[in-house]
Amino acid sequence: MKKVIKIKNKDRQILEGSRAIALTIKNISPDVISAYPITPQTHIVEDLAKFKADGKTDYEYIRAESEFAAASIVLGASATGVRTYSATSSQGLLLMSEVLYNISGMRLPVVITCANRAISSPINIWNDHSDVMALRDSGFLQFFAETHQEAVYQHILAYKIAEMTMLPVMINVDGFILTHSYEEVIIPSKTMIKKYLPTYKPELGTYLNPKNPVTLGGFYPPEHYSQTREDLFTDTRESLKLIKQEWKNLQSVFNYKSKSNGLTEYTGNIKAKTIIIALGSVAGTIKEVIKKDKQCALLKICSFRPFPADEIRQKTQFAKNIIVIDKAISLSEYGPLGTEIKATIEDSKKNIKNYIAGLGGRDISEEAIKSLIKTANTSSKKVIFI
Repeated sequence: MKKVIKIKNKDRQILEGSRAIALTIKNISPDVISAYPITPQTHIVEDLAKFKADGKTDYEYIRAESEFAAASIVLGASATGVRTYSATSSQGLLLMSEVLYNISGMRLPVVITCANRAISSPINIWNDHSDVMALRDSGFLQFFAETHQEAVYQHILAYKIAEMTMLPVMINVDGFILTHSYEEVIIPSKTMIKKYLPTYKPELGTYLNPKNPVTLGGFYPPEHYSQTREDLFTDTRESLKLIKQEWKNLQSVFNYKSKSNGLTEYTGNIKAKTIIIALGSVAGTIKEVIKKDKQCALLKICSFRPFPADEIRQKTQFAKNIIVIDKAISLSEYGPLGTEIKATIEDSKKNIKNYIAGLGGRDISEEAIKSLIKTANTSSKKVIFI
């Protein structure tokens, strides 16, 4: 049993990140959970298994023989019109990949957690974003959390968005940095969650029902297949407005104060000359560095899919220098995030530098961030590894 330290406010606890996520999922009450262990996401599904064994919940908990099977289980369950959940990491996410494309293509509102971890070879169990970036165009919406609390609310948001759009959602939490660390966090009760996230009641014709037969994932000739891809593209892009609106609603219901609007979060002088753009937990380190620097700001990307291009253009309009930090590589000119930013900001007057950092868990220190800021005004047309 993991230790829970109570502090002054009875609603607040100091919890391991994995347990905070597991408690949130328990209170969301999915109907089916599939599980296969892989470091560093194992604590999430271990806790969910214990909740079931202790009689604290009534979801169907299925231990799979592989991540491929775990993804297949939630696909099948979701196809019958029930709420589902699974979690994975690294090689496990890659093993799920075939099924994840099927889930999005069948428009099933599956929610999964990815505890981000480097992929092999060589073998490495520490954090970077190599796993999720390999699946960035799988059709899953992708949220990135900086803190335990943000992860908690992103999971609740994920179900709301998934079930409103019939698009699957993946919440990304940095392995070990968030999954195994302890932070102060509030876990909304089942009753509170119900106020924001109603019972899932899918529309007739969107799930398998003997009384109303439908085909999911059928054989489509070129013209019809192309239309499904266009629909997926359009609906993903249009979900930007919904995410922003639902994040605002969520903050109101849970009295959660955050600078984020669900898509991005800006910290610092709005007219800063230098802006750092990043995903996930590294944002915390960056915030510490720029506290006293009025010429530097942080633009944290909370939603990587859909990609908030308009938001990014608007919030970087005054910047001269843009530093993009990627925790994954793309074997091309720029990193995955760097490529997106380059395509988004078509302004030759802006100096955009793309750094690849934190691969395989390599530390991104405050000193490293300070060094990037000092050299922000120098030009570079290639990625820089740090």
